[in-house]
Amino acid sequence: MSKARITVVGGGIGGFTAAIALLRQGFAVTLLEAAPAFAEVGAGVTLSPNAMKGYVHLGLAERIAAAGVEPARQRIQHWQDGRLIRAIDRSDMRTRYGAPYVYIHRADLHAILVDAATEAGGALLTDAGVVAVEGTTAILHDGRRVEGDLVIGADGLKSVVRQLFEPEAAHFTGHIVWRALAPVTPALADLAEWPGMHIGPGRMVVRYPVRGSQILNMVFFARQDGWTQDGWTIPAERSDLETTFQGWAPEVQSMIAAAPEGRLYKWAINARKPLSTWIIEDKVALLGDAAHAMTPFMGQGAACAIEDAIVLSRALADSGSAGAALKRYVAARHERATFIQQESNANADRLQAANTELFGLEGLRNEDTLGLLDYDCRTVPV
Repeated sequence: MSKARITVVGGGIGGFTAAIALLRQGFAVTLLEAAPAFAEVGAGVTLSPNAMKGYVHLGLAERIAAAGVEPARQRIQHWQDGRLIRAIDRSDMRTRYGAPYVYIHRADLHAILVDAATEAGGALLTDAGVVAVEGTTAILHDGRRVEGDLVIGADGLKSVVRQLFEPEAAHFTGHIVWRALAPVTPALADLAEWPGMHIGPGRMVVRYPVRGSQILNMVFFARQDGWTQDGWTIPAERSDLETTFQGWAPEVQSMIAAAPEGRLYKWAINARKPLSTWIIEDKVALLGDAAHAMTPFMGQGAACAIEDAIVLSRALADSGSAGAALKRYVAARHERATFIQQESNANADRLQAANTELFGLEGLRNEDTLGLLDYDCRTVPV
């Protein structure tokens, strides 16, 4: 198709990956971010090889890997005594899949993506929150109108662009999360060297290193009713964790003790139901959480957004019209993303079931056993 003017709504991982990929294809891209500055909040993010193949495609993989940590192994442990339930070898990811497996701080990844989009010549606007979309025009909170030929909604769980497809808000999944970053002290060294999780009835604790293995990213999950507020920066008290994870293994208690007061955050996990399509004619497309927000129990949310971005850019570059490209994009991506979305939700039950002693010994369904890491967004038919 002719080199259209494309407006990307949302400056997160998916939005920036799409912007970079489209700029590399010669499109004129304007990216709109609601925040007053480009600064990714949050903590760690997992980029499995299927995600990193997208960054190999963009020439950013080694830069991202150098800013992150490539784990050689992972382990799943019992909630009560910490005994090993299952070990996972990650030492051969590059050889097996052609791309690394990376843990990285979101802010570090975001900085790399902002630099790459800037270098590629994108028009990157902050304080540009979109309140409505009319045809292919994005209307900003201050009345400005950004004209283009195609609007891509990469504006996350609370997507304004998605409102064109359905009026429903995201739904509460029944899970609460706490997150914190802590320096890797001797008490946490083994947990940084052996990233993974403790699993138990109705609860789970995930940890992995970032920033040269000097910082441990810690995420605590629990089923809870009555609290449905979501957001990355809602303050929480360490006493919440002490009460919720009372009786858990000594390693979990060490992590709780290391969670810094004043920098411990809590939110409710909300998600979306699958849409039948992510496109409106030749005018609008959704990607990432705006299209298929999922629970984090498969660790594939960011990966799906990256895959979407690369496949969408390939379809647009190789089609005679935007309408044809968008249809090819949905045909290539919808089934996979919906499957992962549903498996992520189901994994919440598997990982926090009452019979966690059996987890990993039979019926394991994760990114490895489901073959998710084999996927290659660079070459999948579009």
